[in-house]
Amino acid sequence: MNKIQLGWIGLGNMGNPMVMNLLKAGFEVSVFNRTKEKEAPLLASGAKSASSLHELLQTCDVVLTMLSNDAAVKEVFEGATGLLSKAHPGKTIINMSTVAPETSRYLNTICNQHQVHFIDAPVSGSVKPAQDGTLVILVGASAGDFEIAKPIFEVLGKIAIHVGEPGVASSAKLAINYLLGLNLQGVAETVLFAEKNGVSKEDMLNIINQGACGNGITNIKTPSILNDSYPAAFALKHLVKDLKLAKEAGLNSPLIHPLYDSYAAAEQEGLGDLDVMAIISSLKSKSF
Repeated sequence: MNKIQLGWIGLGNMGNPMVMNLLKAGFEVSVFNRTKEKEAPLLASGAKSASSLHELLQTCDVVLTMLSNDAAVKEVFEGATGLLSKAHPGKTIINMSTVAPETSRYLNTICNQHQVHFIDAPVSGSVKPAQDGTLVILVGASAGDFEIAKPIFEVLGKIAIHVGEPGVASSAKLAINYLLGLNLQGVAETVLFAEKNGVSKEDMLNIINQGACGNGITNIKTPSILNDSYPAAFALKHLVKDLKLAKEAGLNSPLIHPLYDSYAAAEQEGLGDLDVMAIISSLKSKSF
């Protein structure tokens, strides 16, 4: 049994399997979720349920958050009944949600004011890597705080990369998700162009994956494209949010604006809750 007492906030598609892996590794984990029904599978596997955010930080050494957006994260930290609503000096909070770099720097500042350690640790990877414990964890923290968190990250991911201070990891996450958007937009456009000119999507995807242009994400998304089925591993609406954050953080490259517009249009068409690869459905209804 690992002696570090962990708390976890946010039991969505990513949080649930991540907590399960921590339990399997021998950590004691307490969870807090506003929708209590989501706690049930974890409680059956040995997790404890905290009645409040204050109780969670009071009884745990390290609390991790995996939430949907900046507003939700800030509310958990500084709301009237939030983690920092009472004094808990010496504790550590790790935010694994994808938020703006500015938000991470702000959370670090208010945690320091409360003598609480803060680690910015968004992840690269979706539901399957979360289940398998093979996420890539991007870490913004002091060197000392990174050492504290290493045993946790070793369970959740295949590698934890210490990129700098809090905020830097959030910038790295927005950068890699920009590349993700470019990759999937490019694959979608390529397959649709090929189909329009007599090349089957099966053949075109084989050409992509067998050649230098193939990569992990093209291989992962191939079955979805072939089956025209897009259950959410990473919901399209979340990429829209991340591309918007990247723009707000200063990304002003030639491709960010049309890329964001393309995914935002797909979300407005009702595809937001589908997987990000559903961008191909949106594009198919337009110029292709």
